Amino acid sequence: MYLMPLSFLLAIVAGLISIAFLVGGIYIVWAWYIGELTALSWLVSGIVMLLWSAFGRSLVLMFYPRGNDEPRVHRSEHTEKIEGADGSILHIEFEGPVDGPAIILTHGWALDSTAWYYIRRELSKRYRLILWDLPGLGKSTQPSDGRYSVARLAEDLRLVIEKTGDKPVTLVGHSIGGFMMLTLFRLHPNLFKQKVNGMVFMDTTHTWPLNTVMAGGLLRVLRWPVIEPLLVLTIVLWPLVWLMDLQSYFNGNSHIINRITSLSHAVTRGQLDFAATFNLKDKPSVLAKGLRAVLRWDETDTPRKIFVPTAVIAGDADRLTKPEAGKEMAALIPNADFFMVVPAGHNGILEEGKQYSDAIAQLVEKVSSTSSSKVRSFVPK
Repeated sequence: MYLMPLSFLLAIVAGLISIAFLVGGIYIVWAWYIGELTALSWLVSGIVMLLWSAFGRSLVLMFYPRGNDEPRVHRSEHTEKIEGADGSILHIEFEGPVDGPAIILTHGWALDSTAWYYIRRELSKRYRLILWDLPGLGKSTQPSDGRYSVARLAEDLRLVIEKTGDKPVTLVGHSIGGFMMLTLFRLHPNLFKQKVNGMVFMDTTHTWPLNTVMAGGLLRVLRWPVIEPLLVLTIVLWPLVWLMDLQSYFNGNSHIINRITSLSHAVTRGQLDFAATFNLKDKPSVLAKGLRAVLRWDETDTPRKIFVPTAVIAGDADRLTKPEAGKEMAALIPNADFFMVVPAGHNGILEEGKQYSDAIAQLVEKVSSTSSSKVRSFVPK
């Protein structure tokens, strides 16, 4: 899951190890069969490597508890396709009462709108939800020229906003979705005077992402000699990278990487497996292009200019955008509320949807009033 350079590098390493285990296991069994290797221990080693390659996922998941309510792929029956600003075809879904307050949900990179499973279920009871898949992800197509930038993604968000007609909307953005909202505000401030009545930023930042990620100093050193070349290779050799991702899913390595980088210690078996499935759905070249766009983004000066009611939500165990980034962002935005979700990682929306939903609903309900508290904390009972 290429959410940030840290998860990208770990995913590449896990993929290489996965392919090495599979190929090594095949070679050892074959070499023992033809007599090049004669010791029984070689045969046992080869079989173990092949079994791990095929069924390691099941073993990894055994270490996590089953949840009472595991996420699943859910798509709305009410959909629409529109042409994006970059030539892509954007998939939009509508859910909830037509006359309810409108909320546009923009998911993070390496996900799609099905990641809102818990939140859409909670909020669709009272609100009109507009969900969409970012270009090249889910059911949306890539830009016509295959190029990505956060500014172009922000223009796509603007077109989605236009589909709501004259109705005011609240914007909710997770990770890169928050990047897009900041950029949209800078590019089209009048849109926020006329149409957008509030914003909710979730597990995101306002500054260069390598400033707010765990091991950011090391990643800054590795960017040009290692990360950028690997991203280009991923774009060119994406079928091979996808095979690496596929093998990582089956042997459980992708689950381990997701747990380390994007989820908290409280994640359930189904939540972890659901998160890992995005590795199989997303095209590696698309994810690499988006990550390159993220590495060229910065809106450090924008938060101070925001004039609509705003909430910032952060997971306490977020390693890809440290919660301190959310606190700083909330401090810069005039009259913004800050909510800490406990426990939750960068993809906390797959873990603690109820807590995120409560924070979003609180902003929507108070969108025309002054927030009464600067910092709140949602801790599960």
